[in-house]
Amino acid sequence: MWNRLFGGEAPAASGVAVVRDITIGRQVRLDPLAWRRLAGAAFTLDRDTLEITAQGVVKLDEGGYVHRFYTDDELMLQAVSQKADGSDADDFTLFRPWTSTYPAGPWDTTFDERLRKAVWDEPGLPRFTRFWYPGDDREQPPVQLWEAVHWERDAPPVKHVRQRCMLYAREVDGAGQELLLAIAMQTEGGDLTHEIMVGLPLLPAEFGA
Repeated sequence: MWNRLFGGEAPAASGVAVVRDITIGRQVRLDPLAWRRLAGAAFTLDRDTLEITAQGVVKLDEGGYVHRFYTDDELMLQAVSQKADGSDADDFTLFRPWTSTYPAGPWDTTFDERLRKAVWDEPGLPRFTRFWYPGDDREQPPVQLWEAVHWERDAPPVKHVRQRCMLYAREVDGAGQELLLAIAMQTEGGDLTHEIMVGLPLLPAEFGA
């Protein structure tokens, strides 16, 4: 899962891919057992249908694409593929926002320093262990990505977002895994924010459009 998420440049495509029939303007139906079976997980949802209103794409330096599908309340369904059209997507995850904060100023490097650590401790959550760089407890640089975000299927992106991120995970009761995605995010010409999202891996049978 996400093993190819290293590097990335701002995609130049004018349209968006349709991945497993998912794209802007369509609904995604989820199997609630995907999160209800995880006893003690922070990830919860009060609905099983997502209305996709925006879509992002990341082109990876070493090949491959990350496709992101958003709702108005910033739930994010993600698919990773080798092909631009997403037809071979094989890694799927679902995230919901946990916190969103502004740094104290451009001199505040605390968040970036935390992104380099092998563990992540977030108030109100259990400890998460770094998913990337498995078996390596040394500090590592965060993954850097450019995401092009679209609000219409056949129109150019409305913005490009630079991100420095790290993915963490923990095992939970119910033989499942919970994820934490920590992101330092800045739209071109916009403010820097620090985003924490919690999520879970999805099997292809656990969602559909």
